[in-house]
Amino acid sequence: MPTITFEDYKKAIKAKYEEEKNGEYSNNLNSPTSANLRNLCVKRFDSNNDKDDLITFKSFFDFPFDKDKKNQFGDDELNKLEAVKRFFLGRTENPAEDTIQLAAILVDLRPRPFKEFQKQLDPDEIKLIEELRDTKHYKNEISSLTLIDEVETGNFHDSKNKEVEQEVEQEENQDLEKIPAGIFTPIKKGGEGGINSGLKRSLIIAAFLLGLTLIVYLNMSQKDCMQWMGDHYEKIERSDDGYCNTYYDARYFDLKKIEVCNTTEFFDDSGRAKVWYIKIGNSVECYNQFAPYPENTQRFLKPITQHIIDRYLSNRPKCN
Repeated sequence: MPTITFEDYKKAIKAKYEEEKNGEYSNNLNSPTSANLRNLCVKRFDSNNDKDDLITFKSFFDFPFDKDKKNQFGDDELNKLEAVKRFFLGRTENPAEDTIQLAAILVDLRPRPFKEFQKQLDPDEIKLIEELRDTKHYKNEISSLTLIDEVETGNFHDSKNKEVEQEVEQEENQDLEKIPAGIFTPIKKGGEGGINSGLKRSLIIAAFLLGLTLIVYLNMSQKDCMQWMGDHYEKIERSDDGYCNTYYDARYFDLKKIEVCNTTEFFDDSGRAKVWYIKIGNSVECYNQFAPYPENTQRFLKPITQHIIDRYLSNRPKCN
């Protein structure tokens, strides 16, 4: 059986990044600035109790995540997230391991970390990775942006410091109001700004807290859940105690289980999968889009491949 390498893990993360750019956190990932990635960290870790994920956070930032305390998250930490940004955008070929592990959390790749990714893959998943190794989607993304980054981090490092600081400051000002209170407190070095700066920040924080209160209220009053009906989801109301087996999620509400036949189109004109599957025993179930598997949301549907079609769907029936 072929060995699953760390390079395969990196490629799987990049593939998940391309997928997540159109998902719930597209605002953070379509433009993966340091500030946007910082905000995504908050969202991913706010209710995350996974031991490996918390170890990764501490290893990357040099302090533990604690949602009940104001962690010091200033310029140094924003600069560290530049490495994750460059990885997502294909501007670096050899990112540090900590960078890769944090990137896996930000795009919610499962299984993770690498030790789990390596040992939990079954033969069909390994076959899928082998096929993807040769696809254009996973080729090294080398462009003029790579050269720019090399110049900026190399001989011209000192000359670009001012530009980087200005970019970080702009990103902080644009995104400060998006940060949940009591988790990350961006810190600006120096004492500039005086009373006007303090007043401006106080007003921003007050406006944010008001908005957060409204969001929490609306979320608490939301009654919609969704229930899997065997081949599709339907909206239902929460029980009297407010509990949902599955909360309504517009991204996955249109998920449908499909029966493939001899005329089913599995790929679009560019070769991308139009059908998603999950392997159950010695057979596969097919669906119309990516989503968590509705019978077990800890598992995720995968894009169909020719290998899966040939092995499990070669004798599919004629369409009516």
